[in-house]
Amino acid sequence: MSKRMTASDPVRLVKKTMLLGTGLLALWIGGMALAMPGEALQASLRGLAVWWEVLFPALFPFFVLSELLLGFGVVHLTGTLLDPLMRPLFRIPGVGGFVVAMGFASGYPVGARLTSRLMEQRLVNREEGERLVAMTTSSDPIFLIGAVCIGFFGRADIAPVMAAAHYGGAMLLGLALRGRGRTAEAGKPEASGASSPVLPEGGGRMRRALAAMHRARLADGRPFGVMLQDALESSIRLMIVVGGLVVFFSVALELLLHSGILSALRSGLGAVLGAIGLVPGLAEAVVQGSFEVTLGSRAAAEAAKTAPLIDQVAAGAFVLSWAGLSVHAQVAGLMSRTSWRYLPFLRARLLHAAFAVGLIYLLWPLLGPHGG
Repeated sequence: MSKRMTASDPVRLVKKTMLLGTGLLALWIGGMALAMPGEALQASLRGLAVWWEVLFPALFPFFVLSELLLGFGVVHLTGTLLDPLMRPLFRIPGVGGFVVAMGFASGYPVGARLTSRLMEQRLVNREEGERLVAMTTSSDPIFLIGAVCIGFFGRADIAPVMAAAHYGGAMLLGLALRGRGRTAEAGKPEASGASSPVLPEGGGRMRRALAAMHRARLADGRPFGVMLQDALESSIRLMIVVGGLVVFFSVALELLLHSGILSALRSGLGAVLGAIGLVPGLAEAVVQGSFEVTLGSRAAAEAAKTAPLIDQVAAGAFVLSWAGLSVHAQVAGLMSRTSWRYLPFLRARLLHAAFAVGLIYLLWPLLGPHGG
């Protein structure tokens, strides 16, 4: 007797295919590393330099600070204050406002780290956490303005339109995803009840927010010295994981470039871009940016000889919003202890990239260099 296919069977098939494909890709990269040890070593050193010189000083203080703020109950304070704003707009508890602010200020993958902590503390459920991670996986302003706009493009005048498209796209993504998970959350009052602490009636919102912060601090109970030590230890472990992923993807990209596989992909994508009226030279930025943000942003800036500035900036916005598989792996590693799922995050990154590109062309006459 034949078995009837259930709704979960296609999902299982996709997961098995992804696992098999990932395993085969890892095996192939390992073989290429043995065949080209010199290139693998140089790529590892470049990835290590990026981690030590850029990512470690940029992310480590924010990791430590976020752990301390969680311990002091600041999340509960902001959650009480921002709940009337976050719930109607994004269907996310007020504590998500803290993650949005920290994520936008410090860049990927800080938003994923904070969301994982909120999910572990049952302050947000799975659907809320997935929307929050999708919305807060963004570049920090220092990298977007200093490294990309000024460093790579050499033009500070594109920073307004680039920032508006990137962060505006993230906000549009949050609005677009607010309806997802409605069925799953129906009939689960405990999900929203876990998201917001029970507050005393009476008094202003600030008073209730301070009371929620005080209760959270008493519930934590750790002295400041212990809290600081725990924050340093957990942040060091996270930075080692981030560094390992950066080095791995640096090696993987270098080996793929030398093997010629990416050359074929670049040629095919260039033909597609040419067919829709764009410059084929932008394919280099998209291909490299699919793996790593820094390389893709630099490639977008280097397309100046062949592409108009607006198309270059659009390619850079696509790369920043897609975030690269290196950041995807960092987010997946940080969220691995929760019930978070990767496939919704993958769709969200594509949607964010599409929003950012559309906003570049829409806002260029207003915020672009010299008004267009």
